[in-house]
Amino acid sequence: MISAGEFRNGVTMEYEGNIYQIIEFQHVKPGKGAAFVRTKLKNLVSGAVVEKTFRPTEKMPKAHIDRKDMTYLYADGDFFNFMDVETYEQIAISASEVGDSLKYVKENENVKILSYNGNVFGIEPPLQVELTVTATEPGFKGDTATGATKPATVETGAQVNVPLFINEGEVIKVDTRTGEYLGRVNS
Repeated sequence: MISAGEFRNGVTMEYEGNIYQIIEFQHVKPGKGAAFVRTKLKNLVSGAVVEKTFRPTEKMPKAHIDRKDMTYLYADGDFFNFMDVETYEQIAISASEVGDSLKYVKENENVKILSYNGNVFGIEPPLQVELTVTATEPGFKGDTATGATKPATVETGAQVNVPLFINEGEVIKVDTRTGEYLGRVNS
């Protein structure tokens, strides 16, 4: 159990039948009345962010989130197949549980499967991935506007905004959290 007075950023807890992670918290001591803790909580299953207020003495059960290293094998209809890197056991996870988390992940890349009490609720891709640009408009000599970008399609089918000098066939680094172009991969 964790009391509201012990809240810290990143702590996961069970509250009203859901699993939440504390994004922000603030201890408030008004001039009149009792102190309270104002928080921003992220629902780890739905991704929704809510604001809640707690008394410092309120207690909630801590939620232990299991993160297991697995390899993304392939997509099969509405299911994505993964293999445990230690036991070589395979599992299939539905597209609704995966969401957009595999948008920038190629087959045979390692990801972390997030589960709580044996129920899978999410996937953590690597922070950066290297992807080949499969389609983009060609850049023209003299196109040197500072910070100008153009859309490019990468090998997973996702769209990434890249600088004008990037051409088809080039390998780029992409941040999986934001979908931002991070740079070229030197070959």
